[in-house]
Amino acid sequence: MLSRWLVPATVAALLASTPALPQQNFVYPGKGQSPQQQQKDEFECHQWAIQQTGYDPTNPPRQQASAPPPSGSAQPEAGSGARGAVRGAVVGGLIGGIGGRGGEGAAAGAVVGGIAARRSSRREAEQRQQYDQQQYQQQQASANAAGPQAYQRARAACLGGRGYTVN
Repeated sequence: MLSRWLVPATVAALLASTPALPQQNFVYPGKGQSPQQQQKDEFECHQWAIQQTGYDPTNPPRQQASAPPPSGSAQPEAGSGARGAVRGAVVGGLIGGIGGRGGEGAAAGAVVGGIAARRSSRREAEQRQQYDQQQYQQQQASANAAGPQAYQRARAACLGGRGYTVN
């Protein structure tokens, strides 16, 4: 019973993971152009469409595995550790003051507060960088998806202008 569903599921998974193939256009010589003339016109329109769109279907852009160099760095914000240390010193001093050891409590609080603030700031910086990378990847994917469509429209316009019907 399992093998009955295994092959169709595998085929479906392969089809879903395969990138979409460029749409095939059919070109009809509307003014009786010879096959040689049609071949020449199709090549020239191919070149023109590449110039107009910047997309070459014979050399499509590769998907980038990594994001661009970060515009900012994933370093914590300057001063965040100092602010955390001050807050920690105040809280530690208050708590230590209850037991008569305000100075020691303030020192311990400053260390703990500084470390906590730096960690929090570093985590926020890493999240910002991750968000920036995701935005960049979405922009790249959108630009890559628009290329083939723009190319096909430009090529069809060129061939139409030369008397061909493109469908």
